[in-house]
Amino acid sequence: MHNKTVSELKKYLEEKKISSVELTKHFVDRIKAIDPHLNSFISLTEEYAITQAKKIDLEISKGKIRPLAGIPLAQKDIFCTKGLKTTCGSKMLENFISPYNATVVEKLNDAGMVIIGKTNMDEFAMGSSNETSYFGDVKNPWDIEYVPGGSSGGSAASVAARLIPCSTGTDTGGSIRQPASLTGVCGIKPTYGRVSRYGMIAFASSLDQAGIFTRTAEDCAILLTHISGYDPKDSTSSRKDVPDYEKECKQKFTSMTIGIPIEFLDGLDNTVKEVFEESIKVLEKNGCKFKKISLKSSKLGVSAYQVVAPAECSSNLSRFDGVRFGHRADNTKNIDDLYKKSRSEGFGQEVKRRILIGTYALSAGYYDAYYLKAQKIRKVISNEFAEAFKEVDLILGPTAPDCAFKIGEKSNDPIAMYLSDVFTVSTNLAGLPAMSLPMGFKNHLPLGLQIIGNHFDEAKILSLAHHYQKITDWHTKKPKLSGD
Repeated sequence: MHNKTVSELKKYLEEKKISSVELTKHFVDRIKAIDPHLNSFISLTEEYAITQAKKIDLEISKGKIRPLAGIPLAQKDIFCTKGLKTTCGSKMLENFISPYNATVVEKLNDAGMVIIGKTNMDEFAMGSSNETSYFGDVKNPWDIEYVPGGSSGGSAASVAARLIPCSTGTDTGGSIRQPASLTGVCGIKPTYGRVSRYGMIAFASSLDQAGIFTRTAEDCAILLTHISGYDPKDSTSSRKDVPDYEKECKQKFTSMTIGIPIEFLDGLDNTVKEVFEESIKVLEKNGCKFKKISLKSSKLGVSAYQVVAPAECSSNLSRFDGVRFGHRADNTKNIDDLYKKSRSEGFGQEVKRRILIGTYALSAGYYDAYYLKAQKIRKVISNEFAEAFKEVDLILGPTAPDCAFKIGEKSNDPIAMYLSDVFTVSTNLAGLPAMSLPMGFKNHLPLGLQIIGNHFDEAKILSLAHHYQKITDWHTKKPKLSGD
């Protein structure tokens, strides 16, 4: 059953070919057997999941079938889940039990999904390799000597290894798409405001967005429909109507004009470039038209992001002070000592680095030189995308400049690590939707194809992705660690 998609499992459960309890136990057993090699889960919520599954089976027996009734799901450990630990991959929240559900969690619970565990992640979503987690590195199921990408590395790795059919993630500068690329799965980051951020522990509030990991574009469409929509608890959520993404993506494919940014190809690894160009040829043969475009300011994206994101994180993480919740240091002399020791002990090195950078960029005398300038670059990037979408329907490129790198390879080089997101950060700065899906391999490691759309054009993205997966089979490839 672990090789079935969400769409297939949905039919199996509705037709009572398997019960939710049986399905849940199947995936729990797989996690227990395989995850010790991957470390993709921080917590396995077996008892909680079985209780949820029994409730769903009872409902199904009475003829009440919710849209996603009984399908197991893993939640990234950044989403607050009532009565369960929500650690954010940090010592600071190692023992935090949330008193409420994030809206994403609530919506998927309402759809009938079963939470089977909370996935590992870079601490407070700060990282591109899942090596900053307090709970240890996550391994790539294609080769455990390599990283799975980050910050949502646990969510991506668990789906790639068939430990779970789907999982949630968050994307601040590429944290869904980059790990999706490095592990060979599908990952979608919707338009900023399409999905509520309520109950999603904040890193950089103007950039963060929740999304989904699955193995197919169709499954992404199914889940995105259920997590999207206006939320009065989130002032940045959009009131725009939510389409039925599954229905939209499966409609007859019509020709599209797709832009290829010349900047995405400059200095690109030869193998990645060849695989990407082969994807273009496949789509050309099937009716797509391609046009070279320029997004010259996208090269400034990483620089702007590494000012804006740390600035916002330095503000958001000030709430973790050792007083109200989170890690609290012992044997402190006074309130200042409590703050210093609690934050020094509770935060890891990457989080401290970003807090310091952000505080510096926002300080008197440097605000105009750094933060204000970064926001101006952000606006230029957004305007360039807007101009491009006057000429093309979607934009296509590699998701990452290369395949996964070895664990520890970039740990002492923050700049090299940050450049892993060179093709993804610009869409967050502009608030645009984007998706990564498998397009091939470099040696034995997956490579991802990124599709970028205009605001609220998720249906177009999913349509192209679904069409691509109908004419290719990269998404069906399985890592050895999947156990099959």
